[in-house]
Amino acid sequence: MSTPYPFTALVGQDDLRLALLLNAVSPAVGGVLVRGEKGTAKSTAVRALSALIPEVEVVAGCRFSCAPGAPDPACPDGPHETGPGTSRAARMVELPVGASEDRLVGALDIERALAEGVKAFEPGLLAEAHRGILYVDEVNLLHDHLVDLLLDAAAMGASYVEREGVSVRHAARFLLVGTMNPEEGELRPQLLDRFGLTVEVAASREPDQRVEVVKRRLAYDDDPEGFAGKWEQEESAVRARIVAARDLLPSVRLGDAALRQIAATCAAFEVDGMRADIVMARTATALAAWAGRTDVLAEDVRQAALLALPHRRRRNPFDAPGLDEDKLDDTLEEFGGQDDEPDPDGDGDDGGDGPGGGGGQPPQDAPEGSGPDAGGDQAADIPAQGEPSGSGEQKAPAGGGEQAAARACEPFRTKMLSVPGLGEGAAGRRSRARTEHGRTTGARRPRGALTKLHLAATVQAAAPHQRARGRSGPGLVVRRDDLRQATREGREGNLVLFVVDASGSMAARQRMSAVKGAVLSLLLDAYQRRDKVGLVTFRGSSADVALPPTSSVDAAAVRLESLPTGGRTPLSAGLLKAHDVLRVERLRDPARRPLVVVVTDGRATGGPEPVALAGRAARLLAAEGTASVVVDCESGPVRLGLAGQLAGELGGTAVTLDELRADSIAGLVKDVQGGLQANSRRVA
Repeated sequence: MSTPYPFTALVGQDDLRLALLLNAVSPAVGGVLVRGEKGTAKSTAVRALSALIPEVEVVAGCRFSCAPGAPDPACPDGPHETGPGTSRAARMVELPVGASEDRLVGALDIERALAEGVKAFEPGLLAEAHRGILYVDEVNLLHDHLVDLLLDAAAMGASYVEREGVSVRHAARFLLVGTMNPEEGELRPQLLDRFGLTVEVAASREPDQRVEVVKRRLAYDDDPEGFAGKWEQEESAVRARIVAARDLLPSVRLGDAALRQIAATCAAFEVDGMRADIVMARTATALAAWAGRTDVLAEDVRQAALLALPHRRRRNPFDAPGLDEDKLDDTLEEFGGQDDEPDPDGDGDDGGDGPGGGGGQPPQDAPEGSGPDAGGDQAADIPAQGEPSGSGEQKAPAGGGEQAAARACEPFRTKMLSVPGLGEGAAGRRSRARTEHGRTTGARRPRGALTKLHLAATVQAAAPHQRARGRSGPGLVVRRDDLRQATREGREGNLVLFVVDASGSMAARQRMSAVKGAVLSLLLDAYQRRDKVGLVTFRGSSADVALPPTSSVDAAAVRLESLPTGGRTPLSAGLLKAHDVLRVERLRDPARRPLVVVVTDGRATGGPEPVALAGRAARLLAAEGTASVVVDCESGPVRLGLAGQLAGELGGTAVTLDELRADSIAGLVKDVQGGLQANSRRVA
């Protein structure tokens, strides 16, 4: 087993280290979600924490890590007699993004359950992580149903496995840590809320600190064991401090004054529900225990708010997480009570490692050779590609006739757009698809391991062979060939590719604001339906991929907000660029079906025969069966109907901005499907 990077050797990242340590002191805090750019030591910090968790006592031979003094009465390996157990290190279990449901929660042997009535249960990762750490890297890329199972287990402290009336329950209490890069997509707000704390991390911009990161990393890579040995004294000190804080935690007093401040803070920042209040209370208590105090102070409440509230204030994916610290201070001052808030040691000093300092931080001017880097990932600081360099209006190139970017109108709820037919893409909420979850539509022979039993089909397959198999009792004699897998239909996520006209004909500021508002509304809809999105824009003489297909709809919103307009309308270039993007994406993700949304007034100008070229490009997309919708942005009393003609060439449908709203034209989805079906008949 490789030597982990020492937790105390991390450079900076005080909030990250503190949040992890608070959960080590009190797992009831509810885990940590770490958000940040690539190369910021997220994974390194989590793996380093595992070496600081105290050892656990377990019942010998129990696959579910029952405590010898209080074994789980419902343990599948039980019942256990109380008595001495064995000690082992707390485990850190990693959940891969591509894991199956059975790998997470465990699996029942359905064949033995039916034929023998035996609950043969194979534990999953939740059982393995019990009384340890469960780490999910790139948690935002994990399938939603797995995240739901994971967070339900974390909240209830138990995992339930049910298969056709046969059920198993076991304890599953663990420290949950998730890391994610927001550029790759966000978690849904209700899932964000289930993480107790969240931390935003970024690479330091201080040259001296970055130098120290590199020096420590290089030293660790050259001699991991020797490097870890130089930090062992600091590691032991933090390990002992965690144990002491755990012992002190039951004695910490959360007074009425602190509770009032917690409640007032959550109310002032308008967070939903009561989970934030409870998490803040537990976090403030853990902060006091970590500082060696038995009373919660206002500073503990403030630090708890900074860790527990920012991610709970997001109302949609375009809101940046954060907290107004001036407002926080005003609220704490206004609702500061008269409870006693004693200084624990009388000198106001908690050892230089108070709530804001990040526990166990070694001196930053460590002797040369005693420290490598802040942990593998932190050594690199690669800026996100394609980030807009300006925040508002952009300068026009020489002779370009470009106009400044217009702000988007307020988004609205849009009509449901879907791809016709039955897909097999990643689980989502847009188009019909064969999925692991959903309503049962039939049965088939299993390919590989059986995961979803179709009981009626299995019994029907086994029934004709009972006499030949010598059945003599009431039980059904079942062979593996009799088992049938249930086929289910649910919803998939699609690739929604926006092709946006940014030419001079769209440049009227009020009109472009309405267009951007419509696209922003569709982006919000794509976020809610778990789609990937891409953005192609065309203007002047060419088309550009403003955003390659990604799960980060907020990145698309940023690109859209800074989009300038002006110049001619190279409609054919935009459609051909969309065709190129889809061709590449089919190689990367062949199961994900595309939906092209063209936002234009239908005009085509520039170059020889622009209208004819646009028609050929549209027919090229239609010939490949690409579902499409044209959002007609033409306005005024006189309409040319060019967007409708384009929709006909694409084999899709055209809708106006007004018709795009959810409260208009109930038959929009049928129009999309009907247009594509008519086109397929024409191509055939």
